[in-house]
Amino acid sequence: MAFPDEKKSEIFDNIALEAPDDASDIVEYDEVEQKKILHRIDRRLVIIIGVIYCISVIDRNNMGSAAVAGMTKELGMNAQNNAYSIATLVFFVTYIFFEPPGVIGCRKFGPRLFLPTICLLWGISVTCMGFVKNWHQLLGMRLILGVFEAGYFPGASYLLSTWYNRYELGKRFAAFYVIGSIASAFSGILAYGLMQMGGAGGISAWRWIFIMEGIITCMIAAAGFIFIPPFPDDPNAHKTWGFLNKSEVNHIVRKVEADRGDVQPEPFTIGRFFQGGKDLKGYVFGMIICMCTIPAYALAFFLPIILNQGMGFSVATTQLLIAPPYLVQGCYQFLFGWISDKYRARGPFIIFNCLLQMVGLGIMGWTTSNGARYAGVIFTCCGMAANLPLTFTYQSNNIRGQWKRAFSSTIMVSMAAVGGIIGSLVFRPQDAPNYRPGLYTCFTGAALTMVLTLGLIIYFKWANKKADRGEKILEESESFRFTI
Repeated sequence: MAFPDEKKSEIFDNIALEAPDDASDIVEYDEVEQKKILHRIDRRLVIIIGVIYCISVIDRNNMGSAAVAGMTKELGMNAQNNAYSIATLVFFVTYIFFEPPGVIGCRKFGPRLFLPTICLLWGISVTCMGFVKNWHQLLGMRLILGVFEAGYFPGASYLLSTWYNRYELGKRFAAFYVIGSIASAFSGILAYGLMQMGGAGGISAWRWIFIMEGIITCMIAAAGFIFIPPFPDDPNAHKTWGFLNKSEVNHIVRKVEADRGDVQPEPFTIGRFFQGGKDLKGYVFGMIICMCTIPAYALAFFLPIILNQGMGFSVATTQLLIAPPYLVQGCYQFLFGWISDKYRARGPFIIFNCLLQMVGLGIMGWTTSNGARYAGVIFTCCGMAANLPLTFTYQSNNIRGQWKRAFSSTIMVSMAAVGGIIGSLVFRPQDAPNYRPGLYTCFTGAALTMVLTLGLIIYFKWANKKADRGEKILEESESFRFTI
C-alpha cells in the first residue's frame, strides 16, 4: 500500500525544504514527463544490468551444454565418481560465502566500479575453464567463478530497488529476469554454434564453449564500466554520461523517499548491517526463494541431459530444443510482473504459479510421449520462473531501510544458492528416463512455497489491520503498509 496523498505531500515539502540544491534543481514534473524519466532509467539501468545478468546465467549454467559436447567423456566424469554433479555444486559453496561482502562492496565502492569489475574477473575465470586438463581443475575454476559471481545478483537487485518505488519494481524485476530467460533460451543455440569450432587450433568443441563465452563476458564487462549508473543518492549521479540531469535525479530521490522513506542510507557498520537479521520475514522470504530455485537450477543444469539421454534427442536437436521453454517463460514472467504491479499484490500470484509448476512436473514425470513431457517442461519453466522476480519484489516491497534490505537481499541470494546446491544433485543419471526423485523434490519445493506464502499473506493482512487501527507501527513508519 502506498503512502496517503497528504503524507506524500508533507514528505515532498520537507525534502524540498531540506535539500541543499538550488531551487532550479527542484522541479515538479507532470505525469507525461515523469513517465519519460522512468523510461530513460529503464533503458539505461534495467538493460545493462539485465545483459550482465544474462551473461552470468550463461556462464554458470553452461555445464550442461559442455557435457553433451564431450566434456564429461574427455575429463573422465561419470556416474561412479559423480564428478558432473560435484562440479555444478561447488560453484555454490563460494557463491554463498562471498555474497555478504559482495553486497557491502557494491554499496561501499559504488555499482559503476564494483559490478563491472567482478564481471570482468568471472569472464576470465570462464575462459580459463576451457583449458583445464582434468575434472579436478574444473572444480577449482568453478569455485573461483562462485567467488566473483557472488556479489553481482544481490548488488544488482539492490541497485534496482533504489531507483524505483515499490509498485514499479515488479515489472523491472521481471524484465531483469526476462533477459536472463533469453540467455537460457539461446545458450543452447550459442553453444551449438561454438561447438562447430571443435578442432580449430587443436581445441575440443566443449572447450570453445567456455573460451568464447568467457571472452564475450569480458567485452560486456567493459560496457558495464560505461553504462551502469550509480545509486540515486550519489551526489554525482547526474554526471553520469547520457543519463539524467540533476533535477531529474532529485525527482527520483523525492519520489522513492515519499514511497519508502529510506533513500539516504545510514553510515555502514557491521552491527547495523546484521541488525536486519532480527527480522524473521527475511528468513521466510529466503526459504521461499530457496524452494523456487531448486527446479530453476535443476533444469538449467540438467535439461540438456534430460533431453539427450532421457528423451533420446540428438545432440544438435537437444541444443536447439532448449530455447522454446525459456522463450515462453520470459513472456510469462513479464506478464506476471506487469499484473502484480497493476493489482499491487504478490503472494496470490506466487501461489498460482506453484500450482502451474506442479502440473508441469506431473506431465514431465508421468506421461510417456516426448511431446507431452516437453510441454510439461514448458509449464514447469513458466511457473518456477515467474516466481523468482515475484519473490524478490515481494521481499523488497515489505522490508524498509537500506542496510536492512541489503542484509535481507544477501539472505535471499544465499538461500537461492542453497536451492542451487539441491537442484544440482536431484536429477541423477541413474534415474533416467523419468527422473522421479528429482521431480518429487521439485514438487515438495512448490508445496512448501505455497505454505510459506500463505503464512505471509495472513500475517501481512493482520498487521495492516492493526496498523490501520493505530495499534501497531510497521517497519518503523506510521504510514507504511505491507504489500500482500
